[in-house]
Amino acid sequence: MSIAVVGVNHRTAPLEVRERFAHAPRDVATSLERLRSAGAGGGVLLSTCNRTEFYIAEPAEAVPEAVWAILTERLGDGREASAYGYLQRDREAVRHLYRVSAGLDSMILGESQIQGQVREAWELSKAQAGPVLHRLFQTALSVGARVRSETALGTGAASAPSAAVALAGKIFGLLAGRTALILGAGDIAELAASCLASEGVRVTLVANRTYERAQAIAEQLGGAALTLDEAWDHFASADIVLSSTAAPHAVVTWERVAPAIGRRRGRPLCILDLAVPRDVEPAVGQLENVFLYDIDDLQAVAAHAAAERHREIPAAERIVSDEVERFWAWYGGLAVVPVLKEFRRQLDQVRAAELERVLKRLAHLSPQDRAEVEQFSHALLNKFLHPPTIALKQAVQAGHGYGLLESLKKLFGLERQHGE
Repeated sequence: MSIAVVGVNHRTAPLEVRERFAHAPRDVATSLERLRSAGAGGGVLLSTCNRTEFYIAEPAEAVPEAVWAILTERLGDGREASAYGYLQRDREAVRHLYRVSAGLDSMILGESQIQGQVREAWELSKAQAGPVLHRLFQTALSVGARVRSETALGTGAASAPSAAVALAGKIFGLLAGRTALILGAGDIAELAASCLASEGVRVTLVANRTYERAQAIAEQLGGAALTLDEAWDHFASADIVLSSTAAPHAVVTWERVAPAIGRRRGRPLCILDLAVPRDVEPAVGQLENVFLYDIDDLQAVAAHAAAERHREIPAAERIVSDEVERFWAWYGGLAVVPVLKEFRRQLDQVRAAELERVLKRLAHLSPQDRAEVEQFSHALLNKFLHPPTIALKQAVQAGHGYGLLESLKKLFGLERQHGE
């Protein structure tokens, strides 16, 4: 048994690569089924604007290559996805997920959205996850909750929407009285719109492909609803455009918005693109007095609140380490006990067969003496098994015993898959 994580994140791949790897919810099952076909015992796919990671239980040798094949296909330009990624196994894979859920591995340290994204990934992958990954993701959510309740890691502008609002403040100074156009009506767009409204920005328009959803958000914020096709002319009047649609390609193009922006007469326009893949064509940022920022620009904005959050890192890391040990003790027992049980069963079969053969030659022994010989054989087997049993359990809990387990299975022909 083993656990692995294979993927990319904001530290290993630029946005233009990450956005190609992003999976819509409808794509998750297909990619995980490919991994199951390649030999994975279970899988969970975590796909956000900052990362695409496959968590795998009991991965066969071909499974990591299957992950890179899936991502290379999405890259689609001849580059190998593995050049942008990482593979971590066992204890380090568990630690990685716990740090992700706690916000320690986020672009913005301590950001709060990741915990919900971890939960959503688990929910979307439940049919393919299997019992080990179910336990792993349940505990990961608990770790995230512990870190947020016991430390101040999440203080300040730690979410992407709140950081985007802070960035708009750098352009305009006081945001109160400014007007905003929101493109998209999903959770991130709704949260970002709420952050703007809390700063006194008037959210006048909400545009979405589905008019009914745009109307629902607009009513909450006191604005009006539009379809996306009706939104482009309003680039002439809004101070802030915040975009977070689920479109697979850029929807804000130069051709669609350049005429409206030309009517602004030089007034600044702040465009905040929170979508992955990006909603806004880079050429739009070249128009006069347009300030375009994407998801990778947000890290600098969070620097003002970073000092306090950074002071909380040691406390958060201690929680993660404690919880890794707790999970590994459970997982180590899950892996070791069935194998040792089978090992003992096979050796006991050998003991019983040899005892029977010996006792046939010692037919003159009394029943009491025969019982003594049998008891001796049991005691001898236990003496032989005790030291390797203890050593193997300790090695697995320390994170380096799975090679020993595999060797044990091969040396003694323990071919059945245990605890799976």
